Amino acid sequence: MAEPFDVPIRDDSIRLGQFLKLANLVESGAEAKPVIAAGAVTVNGEVETRRGRQLVKGDVVVLGPQAARVADEASYDDGLPW
Repeated sequence: MAEPFDVPIRDDSIRLGQFLKLANLVESGAEAKPVIAAGAVTVNGEVETRRGRQLVKGDVVVLGPQAARVADEASYDDGLPW
């Protein structure tokens, strides 16, 4: 598994289907549904087949060779001056 990259979210949680799109692991929410249903996505090392699964900060989502971690937007620093 690749080192997970952080994806900041605004709220306390986010649904798995929305997170896959936000993290650019899938092109659209419509693409997320069959990928999740096929068992191709893991959350914290366990296969997840529920598109509506609530993710919280610190959760790690893996799809294929890519891994993304739910991060807190308030503490996210992208290094940009604005």
